[in-house]
Amino acid sequence: MNGPSAMERRCAPQSRHVPVLLKEAVGFLRCRAGGRYVDATVGGGGYAEAILEASAPDGLLLGLDWDQAAVDRVRSRLAPYGPRVFLVWASFDGLSDVLQWHGWSSVDGIVADLGVSSDQLDDPRRGLSFLEDGPLDMRMNRAQGVTAAQLVNTMPEEELAWLIRSLGEERFARRIAAAICARRRIRPFTTTTDLAQVVAAAVPKSADTRRLHPATRTFLALRLAVNRELEVLERFLGSALQWLKPEGRLVVVSFHSLEDRIVKRCFQSWAASCRCPRDVPVCRCEGRPLAKVLTRKPVRPQAEEVARNPRARSARLRVVEKLS
Repeated sequence: MNGPSAMERRCAPQSRHVPVLLKEAVGFLRCRAGGRYVDATVGGGGYAEAILEASAPDGLLLGLDWDQAAVDRVRSRLAPYGPRVFLVWASFDGLSDVLQWHGWSSVDGIVADLGVSSDQLDDPRRGLSFLEDGPLDMRMNRAQGVTAAQLVNTMPEEELAWLIRSLGEERFARRIAAAICARRRIRPFTTTTDLAQVVAAAVPKSADTRRLHPATRTFLALRLAVNRELEVLERFLGSALQWLKPEGRLVVVSFHSLEDRIVKRCFQSWAASCRCPRDVPVCRCEGRPLAKVLTRKPVRPQAEEVARNPRARSARLRVVEKLS
């Protein structure tokens, strides 16, 4: 079995997060000296550092993250690159505002890793995992928004069941929602393990839970709802293409089917020549494709990478190139 690549070893210090499909993502970006690049979810800085190395000596990198702790952490990691780096505490759906504020009119490439970082998952204070007890928070930006505790303690049962089913793709959503509402009438939920235990008890023992903890899908649904992640992704995709130079590339790494579906659908719409409404029988828009999809099927991590980093197993990478 092969060990980590030199690029992956460079990206290991200062953050527990190991970037997924790093070599593939940076390769698709075709980084060059003097280029301008955006890491829309800078996280632990793995992609950012690799981009800076590949675009040396004068390529520029703008990094965004809606987790202030991540921005603070990565600032010291990327300090050796000096004026080539610009870091901003902002959600990636605010890309247009950030680029305008910095006076950038276009970029050569954008990468977005939609997954939760290991630094966030492994910190029980964030409330993103049930492996350790922590407050039921789940917010990426802890300065604003409702917490997961507020959702599970106040949402009507029907709405909660819909949320768990639609965002978590959980087939036992009704049973789980009923169990949550029954328990919260006795006392409200405040911690991750408290909720996980109630959810696990609601899932039939006959269900196949060998691969996933029975609370996994419910926690995913709550996290997506708390942070409005799918809405944020759609807004980001709605603005990203306009900032790319002709032949500039957008690389997106997703980790579950709902995200990947949105990315795939968006990329396909950009690659379509006709953008007339579906009920128009003959094309009248005389449209041209805006972009070319470079990944007919998503790129998946090799077995060696999954063995080194099990959290990579569900990653899917898609790439689109802007046409002139």
